[in-house]
Amino acid sequence: MSSALTLVTAAAVAAPVVLWSAGAIPSRIGNRSGPRMARLANVLAWTAFALALAVLSGHGFGPTQSLTLLSIDLPFDIGAFAVSVYVNAVTVIMLTLVSFVGALVSTYARNYMSGDPAEGHFHKWLLLTLASILTLIVSGNLLMFVLAWIATSLSLHRLLLFYPERPAAVMAAHKKFVFSRIGDASLLIGVLLIGATLHTLDFAGVYMAMEGFEGPLPATLQAAAWLIVLSAALKCAQFPFHGWLLQVMEAPTPVSALLHAGIVNAGAFLVIRMAPIMSLSGSAMDALAVVGLVTLTVASLVMMTQTSIKVSLAWSTSAQMGFMLLEAGLGLYSLALLHLVAHSLYKAHAFLASGSSVDGFRAATPKFRDGGPQPWHWLVAFQGAILMAIVAGFAFGVDPVHQPALIVTGAIISVAVAQLLLQALQLEDNAALLLRASAIGALVCFGYFGLHAAFEHAVADSMRAVAPSGGTFDLILSIAIVAVFIGLILLQHLFMRVAPPLRQAIQVHLYNGLYVDVLVTRLITRLWPLRPAPAVS
Repeated sequence: MSSALTLVTAAAVAAPVVLWSAGAIPSRIGNRSGPRMARLANVLAWTAFALALAVLSGHGFGPTQSLTLLSIDLPFDIGAFAVSVYVNAVTVIMLTLVSFVGALVSTYARNYMSGDPAEGHFHKWLLLTLASILTLIVSGNLLMFVLAWIATSLSLHRLLLFYPERPAAVMAAHKKFVFSRIGDASLLIGVLLIGATLHTLDFAGVYMAMEGFEGPLPATLQAAAWLIVLSAALKCAQFPFHGWLLQVMEAPTPVSALLHAGIVNAGAFLVIRMAPIMSLSGSAMDALAVVGLVTLTVASLVMMTQTSIKVSLAWSTSAQMGFMLLEAGLGLYSLALLHLVAHSLYKAHAFLASGSSVDGFRAATPKFRDGGPQPWHWLVAFQGAILMAIVAGFAFGVDPVHQPALIVTGAIISVAVAQLLLQALQLEDNAALLLRASAIGALVCFGYFGLHAAFEHAVADSMRAVAPSGGTFDLILSIAIVAVFIGLILLQHLFMRVAPPLRQAIQVHLYNGLYVDVLVTRLITRLWPLRPAPAVS
């Protein structure tokens, strides 16, 4: 093994290990010296980020590297359980991203939790949660991946119950606990099916076995793909299992930031990691896309009615997770990874700065013309947006025949840019602002396709591309996706023209999330009664 390979894999191992070391500190000792524990947590979090940067600089987006520290053969020829690391482009991107977000959250939490009686307990479990996520990212073995997946959920559970005296926090944690255990079981069964079929549990072995695989997947791998979809949907708080994500706001703000910017993204990461199998299961991919589309539609509608900043951000996260799984379901893994990175950075900032969001409402707002957008406004906005998207796509070599899914997401970008142009057209004295909006729209289109090309090049050797099927269902799904986004922008502008009684009734129902979570909560509490949460020690 070369020295460069040794340094890269050693750094990948050390990043989570330095955080796991915090688990050896009892909470009672940490609480006695909270400020010292906070400083230690901050140092360890930034050390993990420094090690992630070492992996990034040493490996970059080069060939895959792996290292096995311990391996135990398992019965029934399903492979071996191994403590190993697997470093490819996806690992490097995710390790750098999550460790950076974790270091920022730890720094924020140092002041946020200062003086709390359980300050040391909080920082201990924050580091253990972050350690679990980093272990998940670098895992080179499927069973090790599952254990890290479970550890992430259990560690987060302790943070969600940081205030056990709050009934809403306890209920949200209980619902998440139930959904997580279902997701854990689904993922474990799926992994065992993969091992029984391919006779290996190492990511490297799975990728090698699936390379060049032709024909329909065996029934066991089809079942594994569906179980992965279920596990990813539960982890990403997809409809109708989304309620807990909206109700964990009772936890401290650093927990919300880490949850929404890092942990909830694990479902999309799971699908990306299992791309060699998922790419060959058309039915599972279609189901993933449909789940994502339904979730982003419902969440986008409900989000517009919320009055709480943090709850609105939670609905936004659910919608963004739906969008991310939709991209993955369409086979646009590199785009889903780009979305994951952008969403993590944005949502970490949004939650950590949520206390200052009220300042935005104090700022002067531009004056819009009375009467709403006129027909010619719509025509100009959509024509301009479509033209920008076409030019940008052509500049980066998008092929409509071989990349139909990318055309669909390009249409979504056109809708977003059209919304920007539409708002500029409605402003009084809008000449300068319209020019600025057009420049921003063009930058968005070129940035979108440019970053997609960059990510696709970076992860080209890390995942298997999905060949377009050209089937009827895919065509219907593509039309439905574009129709949903056009419908959302139309509703946003025309909703106030609906008769007041009907509009108010719709707003009430949307504000309450269409009451789906109420039914889910009743079902869960009936099947798995809520037990009193243990006090923090």
